[in-house]
Amino acid sequence: MTTKAWTPSQILLTLLGTAVSVVFLAPFAWGLFTSLKSETEAVEVPAHWLPKDWTGQAWQALFESGNITNWFVNSLVVSVCVTSVVLLVSALGGYGFARTEFRGKNVLMGLVMAGLMISPAVLGVPLFTTVQQMGMVDTYWGMILPQCAPAAMVYILYKFFQGIPRELEEAAFIDGAGRWRVFFTIVLPLSRPSLAAVGIFTFIASWNNFLWPYMVTNNPDLMTMPNGIATVMNSYGIQWAQLMAGGLMAGLPLIIVFVFFQRQIVAGVAHTGLAGQ
Repeated sequence: MTTKAWTPSQILLTLLGTAVSVVFLAPFAWGLFTSLKSETEAVEVPAHWLPKDWTGQAWQALFESGNITNWFVNSLVVSVCVTSVVLLVSALGGYGFARTEFRGKNVLMGLVMAGLMISPAVLGVPLFTTVQQMGMVDTYWGMILPQCAPAAMVYILYKFFQGIPRELEEAAFIDGAGRWRVFFTIVLPLSRPSLAAVGIFTFIASWNNFLWPYMVTNNPDLMTMPNGIATVMNSYGIQWAQLMAGGLMAGLPLIIVFVFFQRQIVAGVAHTGLAGQ
């Protein structure tokens, strides 16, 4: 059996793909190797990739100096709740705009679109004032609810729902199905790729969110992973080995999400146009 020779274009694309992979994987490799060095070796000049003396001191110090288990659970609770609420609100809002006619629809849609043009950082102070007046500072709800105003996600699902043939819904209406049954039994199953993409990207954004949890909580028991790790670093100075260990620990769930849901991510990007996110 003879193997077909590679064409120059295949060789070029393989080399290009390998080079891009190395560029993306190099920071992870550097962080892992640095986390396995002693703090003294981590700041040596010139820097070197592999540790001279392999040690897990940075990982041990990270677990001993901070309540990393609580931080991990807090991040998981906040991210899962935010993702669940965003999916519910975005699906209902997007379907409502796409399929129902009501007075003021264009005005409300304009307000949603206006939300896309406002940076979340600009809303930090008024949001904090509102949360403080509602007594939700240092609470889970204070971290979760302000992240659940998904203007971009509503618009993405709105455009996707517009592309679903109306004939499918009309046939269900003729058979006696109501609006809610059509939504849950026809529209949502057809929207799985888009819903998966919205959910995954929302989870990632919530998990990586540093600014809002930092503003709304000072309780160490309620801190999320990014805030908790930053607190440890501030308490002990810049400990590079611990910093790399903490970064890898914080990024591990996102890597797992990508590994297990890469098909949904790719399909969702193709359906929703989230390639630039």
